[in-house]
Amino acid sequence: MSNQARVESLQDNINRPTRYISYPKKADGKSVYTSEIFGENVFHLQQIAKALPKPAYASFLKQMRGRQALDKGTADAIAHAVRIWAMDRGATHFTHWFQPQTGTTAEKHDAFLSLKSSFSANGEEVTAIDAFSGSQLLQAEPDASSFPSGGMRTTFEARGYTVWDTTSPMFIQEGPHGTSVLYIPSVFISYNGDALDEKTVLLRSTSQIAKSACELLSLIEPVPVGAQPKTSHVFTTLGTEQEYFLIDRSLYSLRPDLKHTGRTLVGNLPPKHQQMEDHYFGRIPSKVLATMSEAELELFRLGVPVKTRHNEVAPQQFELAPIFEEASLAVDHNLLTMDVLSKVAHKNKLKVLFHEKPFKGVNGSGKHCNWSMSTDRGENLLDPTVKPETNYRFLLVLVSILHAVHQHGALLRTSIASSSNEHRLGAQEAPPVILSCFLGEHLTEVLDSIEESRPIRNFSVPEIQSIKLGGTVLDVKVASLPAIARDLTDRNRTSPFAFTGNKFEFRAVGSKQSPAFPVTILNAAVASALQDVTQALRDQMGDKPFPSDADKVAVIKKFIASTKPIRFEGDGYSDAWIQEAEKRGLPNIKTCPDAFAQLLAPEHSNMLTKLGIFTQSELQARHLILNERYAKDLVVEAATLRTLLASQIMPSAFEYRGTLASTVQLLNGIEGEANSPELSALKALTPVVKELQDAIADLDHVVHHMHSLSDDPCEEARYASEHILSSMNKARVVADKIELLLSDKYYPFPHYSELLWF
Repeated sequence: MSNQARVESLQDNINRPTRYISYPKKADGKSVYTSEIFGENVFHLQQIAKALPKPAYASFLKQMRGRQALDKGTADAIAHAVRIWAMDRGATHFTHWFQPQTGTTAEKHDAFLSLKSSFSANGEEVTAIDAFSGSQLLQAEPDASSFPSGGMRTTFEARGYTVWDTTSPMFIQEGPHGTSVLYIPSVFISYNGDALDEKTVLLRSTSQIAKSACELLSLIEPVPVGAQPKTSHVFTTLGTEQEYFLIDRSLYSLRPDLKHTGRTLVGNLPPKHQQMEDHYFGRIPSKVLATMSEAELELFRLGVPVKTRHNEVAPQQFELAPIFEEASLAVDHNLLTMDVLSKVAHKNKLKVLFHEKPFKGVNGSGKHCNWSMSTDRGENLLDPTVKPETNYRFLLVLVSILHAVHQHGALLRTSIASSSNEHRLGAQEAPPVILSCFLGEHLTEVLDSIEESRPIRNFSVPEIQSIKLGGTVLDVKVASLPAIARDLTDRNRTSPFAFTGNKFEFRAVGSKQSPAFPVTILNAAVASALQDVTQALRDQMGDKPFPSDADKVAVIKKFIASTKPIRFEGDGYSDAWIQEAEKRGLPNIKTCPDAFAQLLAPEHSNMLTKLGIFTQSELQARHLILNERYAKDLVVEAATLRTLLASQIMPSAFEYRGTLASTVQLLNGIEGEANSPELSALKALTPVVKELQDAIADLDHVVHHMHSLSDDPCEEARYASEHILSSMNKARVVADKIELLLSDKYYPFPHYSELLWF
């Protein structure tokens, strides 16, 4: 890679003007309000209601809620209505949009165009028409053998199906040349009905947690015989804080490691990076702000309720966060957000990096999943209210979640395991791999007081605080400033699963991965725990028609005691916590292959199959897919690194050595130059170049051995974890030494100082 290309890219980045788009205006020239364009590219229930007769619409709503099948007539009517709506907005094609186990989405576009034949005495006449049937809306058929299936589909067993997910609305996205495409959110299953995607199991888990939660609520919220229960449905809510890096696209194109693996495999930190702590919440660079604003405009039109944007800790790292939604819809919207950010960044000549650790030495990126449970009456089951110590519904739900993490923390660790997230977890910037729960001082005191059967400690004692509903008020001792409300709990950013006021924040999820699998596992674990708590309550109440407050307290006490090991209020980054966690018997699963194995551990697999969220064959298939993807990721990284070292860094070092050697030879005839600086530089570089040769040979050896293993993804993943990672790390150390020794014009790639600052 020529130094000139790097220089030209840097100059273009400096001289390129910020992209401008025109924000939508009203007829009077004033800007439209966000609420006026929100969801304009979404085919909402309102449009379906207008298109269908009332009985057919009522039938469709029942189908959405899982109470009956969708009949052909209703499907045809919806298909006709959505085709007209989409084509009026420029749509020429439609696609079933689904989530295979690749970590991203998939789509295949089909045109609305069809041909209609008619026959007369003059022969066949063919007429072009636009058509879209109910059967095309409901179902499509991609090649199932071409996606990860864990052996459930082979090359000669290719049939699979995508099926419309009626709980997620259809939408249109911009296509080429002023056209658009109709997107139909779908699940993806095999010919035999096995889940081949992330969404099918997510929907199963949301159904199961709703059932388990309603069972508990019906027990503690009794109604007269024959009356409808107070709560008919419970759903999980999710808000995903998406972190990402934005870098110049031309510089990105000069880094083969970023292009092929999503992260830099070589490179040293610049003198200034994040140590000044001035990037977080700092002024957003103009080119980045323009990109964010354009992406938000597109997301608003797609009905994605993006709310917050800001600089993150590392240079060129940012965050976008939405308002909470129903979990499966929130997952769809997160994947849409990642897609739109990528497209808009490309238009702005930038590149989005979603990898959890694209740059060594600065903070990586996560996807903090803020999770809660709500009823069909709009009540948040994780709202502690003013007096959580007597809010038994809240406490029963809370101890159920603690029980879930205690019983299945190792399985939650599986859900966040990947080759990319492995670089981030436990690295003094992200939650550790030991799953624990942070509740905060107030809730900890509530649970302790219940367990110890004593009054709760008064939190209004400090002289600058006074009790206020929902929290406390802080007196900042400045007369011109208003009183500010303080939350009941502090935040603990070192906790992988922290209570943050009225929800839990699952902080350990990786920025690149779909949130579907982690949320599926969390839903499943909590559903199982809710069943355990409900059964304990039934056992405690005996023959009584409903449990008394004393019964509820007894059960709450039982689970407070049993889940105490999982509660931790301290520094999750500290070595002391690792030792304490071991004493508590908490699993510390350090490698991905060990984490993947938890999926088949009887205590976890039995729970998942009992609830009907996975079949045993689906679990085995997913276990193979996770191991196979992990091994492939590391082989690709090792092969990419080997190519960088052998074909670019090594030749650059040779060329620089040659220049130094020639200079030294010229200087030898000059008196006093026997120990010239050039000779010192040559002597410093030569042994490191030899080290690099050895590192390349070691990489060749481990990759060759990897290919010689039997075709067993689990064995390959374990070998990759134990040998390829360490070989790559050693090679990187040597390559980074050479970067510091080479003259700048000989280094073949953009430096961190150029990638992280513009």
